[in-house]
Amino acid sequence: MGASFERSQVLGSGTQTTKINVQAYAAVPTALNSLPGLPQEFTGREDELAKILSMLDRGSGSGAAVGSVAGLPGVGKTTLAHAVGHAALDKGWFTGVQMVNLRGYDPTPVPPEDALEALLRALGVAAEHIPPTLDEREGLYRSQLDALAREEQRVLILADNASTSEQVRPLLPARHHAVLVTSRHALPGLGGRLFNLHSLQPDAAVDLLRQRLEVADPDDRRVEDDPAAADELAALCGYLPLALQIAAALLADDPDQPLSERVRMLTDAGTRLGGLDDGERNLRAVFDECLTRLSPKEADLYRILGLHPGPDISTLAAAALTGQPADKITPLLRQLVRARLLTQNSQARDRWSMHDLLRVHAQEQARTSMDRDRAPRRRYEQARTRLTDYYVRHSQAADTHIGRPGEAVSTLFAGREQALAWFDAERENLLACIHTHARTRTASTLGFALGRYLAWRRRLQDLVTVRAHALEACQALGDALNLAGAWNNLGSALRELKRYAEAHDACLIALDLFQQAGDTDGEASAWNNLGIALTQLKRHAEAHDACLTALDLFQQTGDTHGQAGAWNNLGNSLGELKRHAEARDAHQTALDLFQQVGDTDGEARAWSNLGTELAELKRHAEAHDAHQTALDLFQQTGYTHGRASAWNGLGNSLGELKRHAEAREACLTALDLFQQVGDANGQAGAWNNLGTACRGLGRQAEAISAGENAVAMLTQEGDWARTGEAWAEFATTLNVFGAEPSQVQQAWEQSAAAYIRAGDNEAAATSRANVESTPPGT
Repeated sequence: MGASFERSQVLGSGTQTTKINVQAYAAVPTALNSLPGLPQEFTGREDELAKILSMLDRGSGSGAAVGSVAGLPGVGKTTLAHAVGHAALDKGWFTGVQMVNLRGYDPTPVPPEDALEALLRALGVAAEHIPPTLDEREGLYRSQLDALAREEQRVLILADNASTSEQVRPLLPARHHAVLVTSRHALPGLGGRLFNLHSLQPDAAVDLLRQRLEVADPDDRRVEDDPAAADELAALCGYLPLALQIAAALLADDPDQPLSERVRMLTDAGTRLGGLDDGERNLRAVFDECLTRLSPKEADLYRILGLHPGPDISTLAAAALTGQPADKITPLLRQLVRARLLTQNSQARDRWSMHDLLRVHAQEQARTSMDRDRAPRRRYEQARTRLTDYYVRHSQAADTHIGRPGEAVSTLFAGREQALAWFDAERENLLACIHTHARTRTASTLGFALGRYLAWRRRLQDLVTVRAHALEACQALGDALNLAGAWNNLGSALRELKRYAEAHDACLIALDLFQQAGDTDGEASAWNNLGIALTQLKRHAEAHDACLTALDLFQQTGDTHGQAGAWNNLGNSLGELKRHAEARDAHQTALDLFQQVGDTDGEARAWSNLGTELAELKRHAEAHDAHQTALDLFQQTGYTHGRASAWNGLGNSLGELKRHAEAREACLTALDLFQQVGDANGQAGAWNNLGTACRGLGRQAEAISAGENAVAMLTQEGDWARTGEAWAEFATTLNVFGAEPSQVQQAWEQSAAAYIRAGDNEAAATSRANVESTPPGT
């Protein structure tokens, strides 16, 4: 070719240089399989692995597969990504897997152009042929991937430790291939699927410990030899893989150290993070680094959340803690969720929680800030006070909805259902608050406010704990005004846990204090509680007298509701004394009084007790109707334990009426409800009645199994009178179904022995007579 410049005019003179890059690629070997081997102790991620692989499956779509694994530091994101790569290669879905560490949380993260340079080298591009700018590298990278796609080769890119979408977006292929990103943050700008990675399940965490120790020494059997300590160690590590690996490394370095000793070293929450440092890996340092990436407001919120004593916090409680409106604090809470330092409850969207070890770290951070200067110490102490006031005010308000009918109720809650729901959500936080503020007015106030709720939900161990804390606080504060009530409440709680002798003694102390103070209504309540304890101690004559005294005092003060309760308890003591007609009348009086004051729950209890006495009087149709009425009322109030008792009574009455199929269904329902509320004694009674119903239906295997369960549970409970009854029922069942006479005799002998332990010689004599009347076995 040539060019003619005839007739051209020179407009200027100078020199122009044009640089043209002509790239001729020589054959450069690729290095696409950069995966390290998986650690032998990789475990517990089967579900997560399957979900990610389903996204990477070649048949899942024609475009590029993009996913990201997000989770808190040390949760095992990188190891899971390695496992995904190995599994995908094993399935033949990819020609190769290439890893690139973006170091997104280092002081100087890897820029995307450097990541592209590494990937281009792995794809076979010589260093001198890699262009200088990000856009050019991105274009060449996608061209290389397209060329592989045309050859039916598929590459999985594992982009590890990304901190922003901008780091990863240039690495995304247009089609055919796949990218899996790991990050402490959700990276919404990437699109694709997000996989949130959480701590291991407890069994998998223990398995990781075991396998890691066996890798170091195949003869190390410390986990198998002390499974309880292994469980506790895994829990102290928060089931976090990095923490577990550090703990295992420390144990491997000291092969003679028992697991229990390592547990003791980590038990103190103040030093737990210090005990998770193996010289190369330091969990506290990892968490410290997370804070450097937060804004000052986010970091302050993280520290102040460390002041919260419980396992999770509501938005309103967080607002009280920070002194900011809920709509202002919510965006900051969500930023901590993005940073994986906080978790938002997927069901209750207004609740937030920290991983156990992060909570320890936040507490350390808060203490450090308070120790550093007076100003943050004052601000944090004010925050604690606001939070405590919030819990106290709402607990007292919720308690008004569970109190006596006619009492004023707080407008903070719309009704009992909402109040109970708030207590359910905050129970663990309130217990932690009481423990944190032991021997103070807060512990006393919350101890009184939670009692009725915990009794309603049958959280009996918690009930004793808060009652004991309230008592201890009253004693420490010299609060004579509330001390008697605290003793009375503790006695009632101990009775529910079947600690009858302790309950009896607590009620006596309360009675004495009420008498000293001239508090007649309190004295009546103490006599009432004492009567119930005496009934459970089988001191029925004394129980009868105590209930009569309580009734007389309630009548003196004009307390109709108190009279109703006293009549109900008097009826129970009369029933135990076999004075069933008088017991029936007492329960009827209680029923009338509960109706008069509008106490639906009390009325339901009276109907249930009335049904029991009507059954003793062989008036089974009336007993059935009484239990049905009790059930209807308990369903109105939502009291699960009451419903269980009513179904059990109904099942007994239906059995007596020979309606065995209905009786069986009623007993099964009672059994399920008793299991829900954790009442083993109630379950035993339901098993006993179920056995009787199944016997009436001729269902031999069910009847025998139910009888065996009843006697086993009642024996374990130590309720010897009812154990004697259960053995008698079981003996009858064995006899009906033609068991060996020796088996029947043995059951009657067990019945007699149980009655003797209960002090009921008359019933024991009846069982003994049945032993003698049973033909001897072969």
